[in-house]
Amino acid sequence: MRTFLSNVLSGALFSIFVIACSNPSSDAGFHREGPPNVVIIFADDLGYGDLSSYGHPSIKTPHLDRMVAEGQKWTNFYSAANVCTPSRAALLTGRYPIRNGMCSDVRRVLFPNSAGGLPQTENTIARILKPAGYATAAIGKWHLGHLEPFLPTSHGFDYYFGIPYSNDMDAVNDLDRRERFWNAKIEYFHVPLMRNTEIIERPADQTTITKRYTEEAIAFMNSHKEQPFFIYLAHNLPHVPLFVSEDFVGISDRGLYGDVVEEIDWGVGQILDYLRSSGLAENTLVVFTSDNGPWVAYDDHGGSAGLFYGAKGTSYEGGVREPAIFWWPGTIHPRMVTGMGSTLDLLPTIASLANIALPDDRVYDGYDLSGSLIEGLPSPREEMYFYHGTRLFGARKGSYKAHFFQNNPRGYPERMEVLDQAKLYQVQHDPGEQYDLAAEHPEVLEEIAEMVEKHRSNLVPAPTNLESRLETP
Repeated sequence: MRTFLSNVLSGALFSIFVIACSNPSSDAGFHREGPPNVVIIFADDLGYGDLSSYGHPSIKTPHLDRMVAEGQKWTNFYSAANVCTPSRAALLTGRYPIRNGMCSDVRRVLFPNSAGGLPQTENTIARILKPAGYATAAIGKWHLGHLEPFLPTSHGFDYYFGIPYSNDMDAVNDLDRRERFWNAKIEYFHVPLMRNTEIIERPADQTTITKRYTEEAIAFMNSHKEQPFFIYLAHNLPHVPLFVSEDFVGISDRGLYGDVVEEIDWGVGQILDYLRSSGLAENTLVVFTSDNGPWVAYDDHGGSAGLFYGAKGTSYEGGVREPAIFWWPGTIHPRMVTGMGSTLDLLPTIASLANIALPDDRVYDGYDLSGSLIEGLPSPREEMYFYHGTRLFGARKGSYKAHFFQNNPRGYPERMEVLDQAKLYQVQHDPGEQYDLAAEHPEVLEEIAEMVEKHRSNLVPAPTNLESRLETP
């Protein structure tokens, strides 16, 4: 195994190579006026406590830590679902998955034999930005339909490069589960790597996938810097199975999981370095967050929710509260934000920053956070609804969060049970959801119940697009 120093040097040499290839010296100082570029970096199954800037004692994430120091760290930021497919649908459409059909109580995510995907009737961030002249790319995990009518190129993206669903799918079924996941090899998972609508590699070499996603993002930025661009970079990792490139093997004090997170952090550093050196940084918003909490059922191959209770597959804080970092030098003033935010808010915020009016033919569940990001105003979000499939697990109003259901805090098996009496937690005082205050504050529960009733009054659940399956030969 390489020494720590040689790993660092190798990573540094690779960094120099990528920047040199994608940012010729003649481009230094390039600046374009107009609406901002936007880059969303979306991790998979990363826990709230998995970054050093969010409290992890042994995973080193210096590039994300610098992003925090130069931007905004949000501490009450939520994914809109506790598993992959619905969380991605919510981010890209600004709508709870129950409105866009991307949730189900039967199949919680899409699979390689799924026949459905994100409906064409939905507006994605990319589709909204296209009329304003944006070049748009989806790089990485899609998981909103692997058939051509549902791929990114059918949803407003000019370009797609990535694995269309989770990296643990298309698994070889004659292997012991522990062998498959704890001793993972490329050939154990027959997942396809796609460019636009074509499969270019199968099985995808997942040991190089984080680096290749990073390279693709930089290449797209470099090729489209004459116009505004939007890149949705959704890593397949640190979702199991864990893979890491040679330069990062053994680099972390946290084992393989830490190696994977530190390589993602390296990729963030490459992107920020490119933006700085190319002169694009002051006209580019970069957002980093994750789709749901850690998959703790995989022991040390899963991450940490920090001080929160619960994990992926639950709507406890550990399953849905995520790191969220906003970076835009010269525009976003560094600070920590303790107000609420959500992935639902990204679409209306980006539309506002690009001076685009949203179509008024549907209900959006997101808020425009631009005032909080740029002017230091309080977040406009005062409530959050936590769906588990089609069931409303809980709701938060201000500092209080009510639970209407309970389930296994490890997420799997789900074992959803309706509560006879709702529970109430003051999550600013009690982020671990340990002390039920329902008996002490029945008036708060009543206020939350009224809020939920109002929410449901304009809710028209869409037919699910997750349950239909392809016919087998």
